Amino acid sequence: MSAAPLRIGNASGFYGDRFDAVREMLTGGPLDVLTGDYLAELTMLILGRSRLRDPNGGYATTFLRQLEEGLGLAHERGVRIVANAGGLNPAGLADAVRQLAEKVGVPVRVAHVEGDSLPVPDGFLTANAYLGGAGIAACLRAGADVVVTGRVTDAALVTGPAAAHFGWGPDDHDALAGAVVAGHVLECGTQASGGNYSFFRGHDIRRPGFPLAELHADGSSVITKHDGTGGVVDVGTVTAQLLYETGGARYAGPDVTARLDTVRLTQDGQDRVRISGVRGEAPPPTVKVGLNRLGGWRNEVVFVLTGLDIEAKTQLVQEQFADALARTRTEPDEVRWELARTDRADADTEETASALLRLVVRDQDPETVGRAVSGAAIELALGSYPGFHVTAPPGKGAPYGVFEARYVPAEEAGHTAVLPDGRREDMAAPEKVREVERVDEPALPEPLPAGITQLAPLGRVAGARSGDKGGDANVGVWVGTDDAWRWLAHELTVERFQELLPETAELTVVRHVLPNLRALNFVVHGLLGEGVAAQARFDPQAKAVGEWLRSRHLPVPVTLLETTDAPEAHA
Repeated sequence: MSAAPLRIGNASGFYGDRFDAVREMLTGGPLDVLTGDYLAELTMLILGRSRLRDPNGGYATTFLRQLEEGLGLAHERGVRIVANAGGLNPAGLADAVRQLAEKVGVPVRVAHVEGDSLPVPDGFLTANAYLGGAGIAACLRAGADVVVTGRVTDAALVTGPAAAHFGWGPDDHDALAGAVVAGHVLECGTQASGGNYSFFRGHDIRRPGFPLAELHADGSSVITKHDGTGGVVDVGTVTAQLLYETGGARYAGPDVTARLDTVRLTQDGQDRVRISGVRGEAPPPTVKVGLNRLGGWRNEVVFVLTGLDIEAKTQLVQEQFADALARTRTEPDEVRWELARTDRADADTEETASALLRLVVRDQDPETVGRAVSGAAIELALGSYPGFHVTAPPGKGAPYGVFEARYVPAEEAGHTAVLPDGRREDMAAPEKVREVERVDEPALPEPLPAGITQLAPLGRVAGARSGDKGGDANVGVWVGTDDAWRWLAHELTVERFQELLPETAELTVVRHVLPNLRALNFVVHGLLGEGVAAQARFDPQAKAVGEWLRSRHLPVPVTLLETTDAPEAHA
């Protein structure tokens, strides 16, 4: 137990993130703990399929390669490493780390957390509970230098080390909630330090540094990055990441429910943002379980339509394709066409004169989306619209996945810390629990007085970030001044949101108001169908929905357009 601040860094936001980030973080400045988030809904499906081929696999092999150099650097600097790279086989990864440590001659005490793997229902590949940080904390208290886990919440990579360092217990809800918020900011790596940021033009983000948190005993923190690294950490970048892949004001997890409506952000110097005031509540009595299964087979063809008569060319190829399928007596369960008008009139290059017509077919039978579809498409090559060609030859089809979330009582999910000496310590489910309910709608600010407006993109005033949670998408929108908030809170209603984004008009959209952040968070239910692995949509993870919203025009008060600078500049 210590009262000294804990410096926790991040070196991975997903499986495939910048490979040299581990070295950069270990050599770039002082750290106590280095974390890595390698898991996502899609990753678990990928690891599940990989383990079918190799029962000894199922973990993120990139992490091992990063440790070939990272183990020695961490040992020299006294930095502990915590990562969820264990995926479906944390014990296997722990053994592999021990073998690597012996090979490179670095004395390392390795522990792992398991128990998240639940009985897999018929028809599924994986079933994993989202565990909290208690097992990680137990491993660190037992002296582990490296802790690898399976499916824990992203924030658990921070709550676990913090609880071990500060001696927090399961009832220290406010402190744990502060760590959850810091963990949520760190989890996606450089998204907190200028990556994927609406106002990127104001900063040099060609190679943003990875973020770190200076965490304090009361759960407050300062988000920053190593000196001399690229990117930026300010109120705007942290706000954007706070809104990413969240829902309402209650952000529930197995350790604690953090109240996002209590978060306060203040600029604390260059590339330093203080997070304070976070309140926590007892966690819910259930834990989330992510299940992945193969949903069927899909194929895709992108036709290029150039020059004049784009709509007529589209109609022709659609009719020809339907006729070709009918002749083969093949009809996929789903046939979806999407025309992207990327063409321009009187264009000075062929590419900018062309539109893209995307065909996606899905079926339970691989043959139905395979040769029958590719043959029907390619046989049109010399007898269809003028200029016929496709972006790539269609293949034989590929499997797609489906993600489902279920909830089970917390005590039904195992949670075991396997300590460096091999001893096993079972983590008890929290004794104090609380059902998650939507908070009462907070009072809105007084509306901005009526005045002259000008049709302009929403992004002239507001930032946004969007993401996915299963089949749902969230779009967080924030502004940087009180006057802009007075306008946004009343202007961007659910009705206006659906008007601006017609794809959402027939879906259920829920708006959550976060006054402390001057932010609105919209959850769009069902936009992504069966989730990212199903690839049901052009943007299957809803990464750019927020930028689409910012590009839409609406009447904006001229006073805001005249005075607005980048929202990240305001505390």
